[in-house]
Amino acid sequence: MNGIRGKGGTDGTGARGGGLLVAGTTSDAGKSVVTAGICRWLARKGVSVAPFKAQNMSLNSFVTREGAEIGRAQAMQAAAARVEPSALMNPVLLKPGSDRSSQVVLLGKPVGELSARGYFGGPGAPSSGAKLSTGREALLGTVTQCLEELRSTHDAVICEGAGSPAEINLRRTDIVNMGLAHAAGLPVVVVGDIDRGGVFASFFGTTALLSAADQRHVAAYLVNKFRGDVSLLEPGLEMLRDLTGRPTVGVLPFAHGLGIDEEDGLRVSLRGAVRESVVAPPYGADVLRIAVAAVPLMSNFTDVDALAAEPGVIVRFVDRPEELADADLVVLPGTRGTVRALEWLRERGLADAIARRAAEGRPVLGVCGGFQALGERIEDEVESKAGTVAGLGLLPVRVRFAAEKTLARPVGEALGERVEGYEIHHGVAELLDGAEEPFLDGCRVGSVWGTHWHGSLESDGFRRAFLRRVAAAAGRSFVPAPDTRFGELREEQLDRLGDLIEEHADTDALLRLIEEGVPEGLPFVPPGVPGGTT
Repeated sequence: MNGIRGKGGTDGTGARGGGLLVAGTTSDAGKSVVTAGICRWLARKGVSVAPFKAQNMSLNSFVTREGAEIGRAQAMQAAAARVEPSALMNPVLLKPGSDRSSQVVLLGKPVGELSARGYFGGPGAPSSGAKLSTGREALLGTVTQCLEELRSTHDAVICEGAGSPAEINLRRTDIVNMGLAHAAGLPVVVVGDIDRGGVFASFFGTTALLSAADQRHVAAYLVNKFRGDVSLLEPGLEMLRDLTGRPTVGVLPFAHGLGIDEEDGLRVSLRGAVRESVVAPPYGADVLRIAVAAVPLMSNFTDVDALAAEPGVIVRFVDRPEELADADLVVLPGTRGTVRALEWLRERGLADAIARRAAEGRPVLGVCGGFQALGERIEDEVESKAGTVAGLGLLPVRVRFAAEKTLARPVGEALGERVEGYEIHHGVAELLDGAEEPFLDGCRVGSVWGTHWHGSLESDGFRRAFLRRVAAAAGRSFVPAPDTRFGELREEQLDRLGDLIEEHADTDALLRLIEEGVPEGLPFVPPGVPGGTT
């Protein structure tokens, strides 16, 4: 370990720290997990390490202490590295608003809406008033400058790619995979999810589709989510090395219940999904059932992770009104499309079901976009441009969408407990007469609560107080466990990621790549990208 320590600017010399890019054969291959695991493993060894993702597409985001918005996965990786999250760690964040357009967040601040074709070099200029240069050179210059700043202040920077590096249709504008590796001189470890099958073909095909120049950066492979006897896999790994000239530097076992913050807010379907939680019986006589409406463009659904961590709390994502029947609490989560979410709730009959619950005194919680949807009226000329739209009318709130996004890390008190949270929203809420009780920046009426604060349920005392109120309103003999510490549970999960790397990866090989950079003499695997040389 001594070779890597002291290389970064932390030793006062201004020297450049080491680096590594973790790519994947597909989305969800495990890049985020592996990046976080390497960060935690290095941090436990006393190495000053930081995570980095040049460009992230996600609806799960976080606000840094300086008020910058970054991907929540990078905030989780920063926690794994035991450093404070920074905009430098995720300079470009794309927040989808539809299948074809996204809000572009540059260095932590929103700069406009852009179509996919516009962002990747085709027609589709940023929305009116946006100040954004989407040229590859400009964005690549920005992300490499951020990376270099991190490398000047840390011994090592572990970078995460996006999707697959072999998306040859996007290589010309790539700033997050091989484009970044090439510009910053980074060695690349490619992660493959063997649980999906076809991992050898994926490794070989990913490499063989890259140009000769890009292949020179692909240094190794890492197998993720393996079940069974590793000795049965070893002949295939040897054949893969013979075919590509590259070693496999780890076989990580399938690990249940990691429960880390997820990056992708565009899952195919979350209906019926259960948030992974601590396997423990309820502390009191009853369980508590929580139904989360799987609204379109759902954002920061990680808010409910703290609820799922409570023994005896069952959290499900639902999309049908009958699935609310046995729920003790219904949560309307954040969304990048409040008006669209309202339409969806009405189309599916969920709006009427939630109104009936409220009339019966059964608990409902709205967070951010969900809070806005619970109000009386929404005036939106920014997000949906739909004008004035009626809300569900369950809270005395009117919402006006402002062009400037609120990004904040508030601290306050509710239900007699200290609360910390973070805010990410364009909607400005005006509280009207009729609120029975303030609730963070929102309010409560009967058994309906609403707030813009994400992350508030991670405050242990407040979460327990809120669940006691929910249980009482629902008539359940549920008692929150007095010793659940969400921060400690998160640390345990991050340590599990570090253990995966330490126990199942070739850490000496990883250190060599981080310290020494791209290995010499890596062979070309034909055919390479058709007609390409770079």
